[in-house]
Amino acid sequence: MIIVITTHGSTGDIFPLIGLSVMLKKAGHQVRFATSKPFKKDIEDAGIDFYSVPPDWSQSDLANWMGKLQTVKSPIRQLKILYRAALPHLEESIDVMDRILENADCLISSYLFPINGSIAKKHNVPFITYAFAHNTVPSRYYPPYGLPRLRGFPSWIQLRWNRFAWKLCNVAVDTAINQTISRTLKKKGLPPVRDFFSKSAKLVLVAVSPSVMRPKTKLNKRFQFTGYCRWQSPEIEEIDQRVTKFTEGAPTPILTFGSMVYQNPEDYIMRLLNHWPEGRKLILQTGWSGFHVPKTASNILQIGPVSHDQLFRHGSVIIHHGGAGTTASALHAGKPHIVVPHIGDQDFFSSEVIRLGCGVKCLKRKWPEQLFKKVSQVESDQRFQTNANACLELLKNEDGPREALEQIEKFASESKAG
Repeated sequence: MIIVITTHGSTGDIFPLIGLSVMLKKAGHQVRFATSKPFKKDIEDAGIDFYSVPPDWSQSDLANWMGKLQTVKSPIRQLKILYRAALPHLEESIDVMDRILENADCLISSYLFPINGSIAKKHNVPFITYAFAHNTVPSRYYPPYGLPRLRGFPSWIQLRWNRFAWKLCNVAVDTAINQTISRTLKKKGLPPVRDFFSKSAKLVLVAVSPSVMRPKTKLNKRFQFTGYCRWQSPEIEEIDQRVTKFTEGAPTPILTFGSMVYQNPEDYIMRLLNHWPEGRKLILQTGWSGFHVPKTASNILQIGPVSHDQLFRHGSVIIHHGGAGTTASALHAGKPHIVVPHIGDQDFFSSEVIRLGCGVKCLKRKWPEQLFKKVSQVESDQRFQTNANACLELLKNEDGPREALEQIEKFASESKAG
């Protein structure tokens, strides 16, 4: 089959789908990976065909928009900002996707971009969405994350409330997207977005662990938990040597906030230095944060781009923002977590880490002052490491890319037959 995969965002939105693409190619399928240019090298280095899709943003452009999103608390408003940023490029993006879909047999898209379903339908191509988090999976047995569960009420009231809450969220998200891009959709002959959560596609690949993360309730069959689809960039030997020399082989706390952007990174670093003991080592991966550790802070090692798997093996505890990809990496490393949520579904993943008993949460506005206390808490309580090890053992029995491959092939075959 010729399979088109498309997504936009940061590495957490791209790398899992590179992992899926590699599996699809190994199975004999041709993959066209459609996204923005900053990830061209990563995709082609993995042996996958890259197709450029507007907006033609640089990494600094992406970081700029990520910074703007972090100033807004409401997920609905964040989504509107995301679509408002893409709006000037939307017509061209639709035209490009039309060309990329020529002769294609299947389109797989990030769940954040439901308009791709309408484009696929126009070309009579089976459409699948890919979800990085399971808080987007509706059920009558629980409400959307962040809304009250009505515990203590009669079960019939809870069930009715849960169904109503999901319908309400569907309407709210659909309205937010359509208010922003409906004119462009109409101009391009595409219908408005409908049922963002409940019916984004006939098959939704929920790319988190079924044994660790899947809710223990009945879910609609369109939502298939595959396990994580992970891809890591090649390891860099000199970084391993540098980290080992710094740590002297001892497990060391690692701080990484991925694509999170700080408007005043110097202030946060100074606050951290004022509250982190001079004799305690810390590894800080800068990512998009803008953090810069002064040379005088010899107890803190600053690291640039490097794969999570290579870096996290040196960790005693992983301090991260709660992004889907970073949470998965910390789980696969078998390390305890300290989660500092910044945006979107990161607070949800912090709650999952707490539920699993393998970490704690720290507030963003106070993390420089609270970090050492949190690290001491996690390192001194063996239960966090024990639970992290238990999660790792469960993950060893899963093969997300293989399960996703089987679901895609089955769905494409049934769609063709139907």
